Amino acid sequence: MTAAETSQKMLKIDLTFRDGLEERESGKTLQRKCLALLSPVTPLKVYCCLFIAAVLTTSVVALSIVLSVLARKEKPVIESPKYAACPKSWIGFGSKCFYFSEDTRNWTFSQVFCVSLEASLAQFATVEELNFLKRYKGPSEHWIGLRRESSDRIWRWTDNTEHNNTFPIRGVGECAYLNDNGVGSASIYTDRKWICSKPNSYVYSCQIRNSLQNFPMDAS
Repeated sequence: MTAAETSQKMLKIDLTFRDGLEERESGKTLQRKCLALLSPVTPLKVYCCLFIAAVLTTSVVALSIVLSVLARKEKPVIESPKYAACPKSWIGFGSKCFYFSEDTRNWTFSQVFCVSLEASLAQFATVEELNFLKRYKGPSEHWIGLRRESSDRIWRWTDNTEHNNTFPIRGVGECAYLNDNGVGSASIYTDRKWICSKPNSYVYSCQIRNSLQNFPMDAS
């Protein structure tokens, strides 16, 4: 084989080798493009995720600020004093507290004693209260807070309100007392046990709190 033929043959081999390299590089480039298209993680997806995360973070911060402002505008809780249901030695019934004495005195002294306890001789307006007092008083007669000027005048409670005739008052005396049969009347100077009454301070406190909470307040 001549030198020219050998050179030409080697040139063909070199060209063939270069073509193979170019085809191989072209295949790798195409492979990278295909992988880029098929890959689940792309720059566009990354940018979208970052954008969504930023929007969510901003929304959470904005919502927190709104809730904080609304919380500041809520109505203040009005605290009221806390009381026991009834003082020691007093008996609670309904919205009142009752005190039953052990001593016996006239009607006037009994009323003064009750006033010293920030109360008055027993006042009640329902048959239920009357029956409760009758059951609890024991066998003794007790003064209550009803009085009249004379036998032909109307009965009044110690706060000057008129007796509403919920129950009858027997007798011709000027002061009323409680016995097993109901309510009777006798002279102001007769000695008897007595019953004091006053509002149940705990119930009264709850009523005040409820009234204040139900009262419309300025939204500003």
